[in-house]
Amino acid sequence: MPTVESEVVVNAPLERVYALARDIERFPQFMENVEEVTILEQTPERQVSRWVGAIKELRRTIAWTEEDFWSDQEHTCVFRQTEGDFTDYSGRWEFAAEGEGTRLRLRLDYDYNVPLVGALIQNLLRKKMQANTDAMLAAIQREAEGGSINDNR
Repeated sequence: MPTVESEVVVNAPLERVYALARDIERFPQFMENVEEVTILEQTPERQVSRWVGAIKELRRTIAWTEEDFWSDQEHTCVFRQTEGDFTDYSGRWEFAAEGEGTRLRLRLDYDYNVPLVGALIQNLLRKKMQANTDAMLAAIQREAEGGSINDNR
């Protein structure tokens, strides 16, 4: 299964960055390729959400439902698709204090099988998934460094 990873150091406190990432319903406000996020179920440790993302180059959307497991003690989130357009979709967010900032990591494992799609399209999809993962972290970095979320320290 293909995997993409991205990492960034955010010039904002760990609790701010972590709180922003947990507030997934806000993602469409500052992430270009996220059109809609709706929380369907939520407890302090688990949430189920419905996502709609845009693939602008192909003029289409992709939708899925995912289950997230948050650990406030470890500052991590493990997630997996429960239904949707991906054949398989899962990953892990990690947040760690680094000086006065936060190191944010995202690993994404995915599979998107389309009959009769060759290696060329799979390579294009991998590049798109990597670009999207990088863009998500960059958007969180911009939003956290801009200070538009309350500092929960």
